[in-house]
Amino acid sequence: MQWSLEQVRLFVSVAECQSFSAAARHLGRVQSAVSSSIALLEADLGVLLFERSSGRQPRLTVAGEALLTEAREVLRQCQRLEGRALGLVRGEEARLRLAQDEAMPYQSVLDSLEALAQRFPRLELQVASGAQGDVARKLLERRADLGLLFHHEQMPEALERQRLGTIEMVTVCGAGHPLAGLAYADRRELARHRQLLMAPQDSTYPGGEQISPQVWRADSFYAMAELLARNLGWAWLPRHVAQYPTYQGLLVELRSDWTPPPLVVELVCRRDEALGPAARWLGERFAEHLRAIG
Repeated sequence: MQWSLEQVRLFVSVAECQSFSAAARHLGRVQSAVSSSIALLEADLGVLLFERSSGRQPRLTVAGEALLTEAREVLRQCQRLEGRALGLVRGEEARLRLAQDEAMPYQSVLDSLEALAQRFPRLELQVASGAQGDVARKLLERRADLGLLFHHEQMPEALERQRLGTIEMVTVCGAGHPLAGLAYADRRELARHRQLLMAPQDSTYPGGEQISPQVWRADSFYAMAELLARNLGWAWLPRHVAQYPTYQGLLVELRSDWTPPPLVVELVCRRDEALGPAARWLGERFAEHLRAIG
């Protein structure tokens, strides 16, 4: 077979744009060249990738749909190869920019950074914390090299993620809330009171299920904890947030018949930029500390 990576890129672009002309404009090519490249790719692969009808948008054939997933993976592998090569050329980082969800276990993060300072004493470190969505945004805008965040489904295609561990979720309300006096709060009882949830409404964080008709939303687990401390509802929080020293005596963990699955902590970076040795080492320390508290 004589097909090339450029033909694979064109195939993916046409499939995503659903148009030869749109793909040509997007890539700065002539439409005829794009059509010819796709035709040559089909000849090399021995399958028809698109159904072409006069006046209609090209539609993927069954074979085209099957091969599109493989083509995207080929391009991702190329990005990893290029990023890894760039990292080898660069050697050890002079600077590492870490972006983290503000609700990460603070003790685990501090212990990991303390170890980083001893292992890489000359490394310049920049740490940024933010609410939901901020970490991925910083990585996409190349304002961060490494991200720590909680797993959610809508991860941008340009980012690569690695599971590090999990964090337990608990059901919580304020010490003065009516639920605090109950020995057990079942689903029906919880539904009678205002529920605090992560924003936006399509959030895929564990614990995103609405079971109460009364809902308030926030983009931060710590913002939710502040509302809970004022007896404004109940919520599912990471255990370490509920046990943060500031909230001792203000928050109560409830016994309930349903608790969300653990939050999955992920290490995230750009697919086209390989992690340097300090970033990889730091990721391993994060994973170790998460296992310790798990």
